[in-house]
Amino acid sequence: MSNKKKKSSFSYVPLLIVTLLSLIIVPVFIVLFFRFESEPPTFHITPTLETIGADTNLSITVKDQKSGIKRVWVAILKDQEETILFDETLSKSKTFFFKGSEVHKKEILLTIRPHELGLTDGIANLRIAVWDCAVKGFFQGNHTYTEQKIKIDTRAPSIEVLSRSHNMHWGGSGLVIYRVSEPVFESGVWIGNRFFPGYPGYFNDKCIYMAFLGLPHDHGGTNPFLTAVDFGKNRSRAEFHCYINKKKFKSDTIRLSDNFLKWKMPEFETAGIKENASLKEKFLYVNRTLRQRSFNTLVKACATTTPKILWKGRFLRLPRSAQKAGFADLRAYIYKNKIIDRQTHLGIDLASTAYSPVPAFNHGKIAYVDEIGIYGKTVIIDHGFGLFSTYSHLSRFTVAPGQEVKKGEIIGYTGTTGLAGGDHLHFGIIINNTFVNPLEWWDATWIKNNITDKISMVNERLGSVR
Repeated sequence: MSNKKKKSSFSYVPLLIVTLLSLIIVPVFIVLFFRFESEPPTFHITPTLETIGADTNLSITVKDQKSGIKRVWVAILKDQEETILFDETLSKSKTFFFKGSEVHKKEILLTIRPHELGLTDGIANLRIAVWDCAVKGFFQGNHTYTEQKIKIDTRAPSIEVLSRSHNMHWGGSGLVIYRVSEPVFESGVWIGNRFFPGYPGYFNDKCIYMAFLGLPHDHGGTNPFLTAVDFGKNRSRAEFHCYINKKKFKSDTIRLSDNFLKWKMPEFETAGIKENASLKEKFLYVNRTLRQRSFNTLVKACATTTPKILWKGRFLRLPRSAQKAGFADLRAYIYKNKIIDRQTHLGIDLASTAYSPVPAFNHGKIAYVDEIGIYGKTVIIDHGFGLFSTYSHLSRFTVAPGQEVKKGEIIGYTGTTGLAGGDHLHFGIIINNTFVNPLEWWDATWIKNNITDKISMVNERLGSVR
């Protein structure tokens, strides 16, 4: 009896050992199974980097959703010397073996100033390496490495003004021709808070740019200046002489009747007018809120331009028409003998017979055909290099977006759509985001003195027109 009891006790030992080993080995095996993943970490550079300037900000976002990020290393190799920009071990947790890194996503922000790092201009290599926390490779983890060529450029481009005699009126247009010392990311003219980009391509020399300008009708006196930004974000500035002539614009009064408002306001019911609003409230909403929204639509429609000059010679006028309102007229709106609003009329109203055919006033490409709030049915023509013409209050269209049109080709017919009191054409000229006086573009002498003579002069000096 005694021997049998002993034997029974020892028979449990192997089972106990197996159980204990299972409790240890199985979890370890499971952990190692998942920790032996082979998916490498990823990273993304913002912005896409080709050139490093004098002061360049760089964002590197690294990710590893499985075992997490262990280490990130960034360096620049220039003239066979390596300069380390960033080297950090991100995972220092005591549970690293079982859990990996607690960091699965990390954004690294770097400011690179080559002069402070002792780096000279020229070609270099940007090197980036990322390790994760997988146990693969004796705990070395998965490894992602990349190396790309970059250009270090810390010198701002120089700007040489080639055109002469820059004379502009308030609300007028102009042209500046200039050359930069290298291909640039962006260049143009600032007038106050308005930017007028320059465009290459007219001349054989790709570093010669043309910028068409629009001086606001309410210009506050800020002198225009040129700026250029290269691909390293190095910025330069150049002053140029521009004689600015003040101009006084007319004042006008528009008397509003209930009959007119009852006729016109239903056209704007879908524009967000309150259902129970009075006639006066409806008009003020249209004349203020919808007017601004309509202007924004016009600007957006003119955001993309053809990179060449499409127009030629002076612009046409509406045949057999009379001018009814001028550019930049300050209008006072009177309702029941009280001034209820003031707005500026940024175009010229031309009236002929009802439903008169409207020609394209110059060669170009149709940029927009649709209704625009207070302007009603509108056609916009792109004449290239940021110059656009607008034709509003039309009754119908005869063209489509993207269509090329010749000067004199019929694009639509006059009408009363939008906030029009009678059948007429509202004609406007836009340079980038600024309305300018169309009278100048109807004047062959003005175009010769301010546009074509400048181009001819630069061509004679450099012989570089395509």
